[in-house]
Amino acid sequence: MNIGIVADTHDNVDAIERATEIFAEEGVEIVIHCGDFVAPLMIDYFDEFELHGVLGNNDGDVANLQAAFDALGGESELHGRFASLEFDGLSFAVLHGESLEEVEAIAAGETFDFVCYGHHHERELSEEGRTTVLNPGAHVLASDDDRTVAVVDTRSESVRFRALE
Repeated sequence: MNIGIVADTHDNVDAIERATEIFAEEGVEIVIHCGDFVAPLMIDYFDEFELHGVLGNNDGDVANLQAAFDALGGESELHGRFASLEFDGLSFAVLHGESLEEVEAIAAGETFDFVCYGHHHERELSEEGRTTVLNPGAHVLASDDDRTVAVVDTRSESVRFRALE
């Protein structure tokens, strides 16, 4: 299965539309959003996927974000500030990641296969023991190299970045 990872969309409709196009091209079934949707209206753009999201520091309208997730139906869920998810036998810790120390501590615990975070607007793919640390990039206030999304292939446990050109 292919899982799309995105963060820090910050109401950038063009970027969200391109990200969802990429996810459709890649055969993504599930999208994990690492926070900073900003406006609840952004949730609707992910309606063709099972969406799992966490809150970022710019997600203030929690009640309406929750209502937008509820309207998607199915297995989509807004998890609060942290999510512990499992797909195809792989475990994912998801947080916005304002504190890199927190991200590093979760990864160092080697409890999860993947630790996915955002906030810093720079993509990252690194290993901490058995854990892959992944920041998919951002869509505002980011360099061109960091305007990316990530796709995790659960069969090969591989990650590839796709630019939002």
